[in-house]
Amino acid sequence: MKHPAIYILTNRIHQVLYIGVTSNLTQRVYQHKKHEIEGFTRRYNVDKLVYFEQHESMIEAIQRKRL
Repeated sequence: MKHPAIYILTNRIHQVLYIGVTSNLTQRVYQHKKHEIEGFTRRYNVDKLVYFEQHESMIEAIQRKRL
């Protein structure tokens, strides 16, 4: 079952923030912690979950991320 969510990650020294949207928060955070995802989060070692919100639909989550 999918649970759309927005999430905010930071790095160890709280220097940067990353905001993402996913349908499987547990799996996505695990991927960030293992640095399986290319790009910004790997480059800046962003893997610490600091906030999340679950939503009824992916459309709602995406709209919330844009606010």
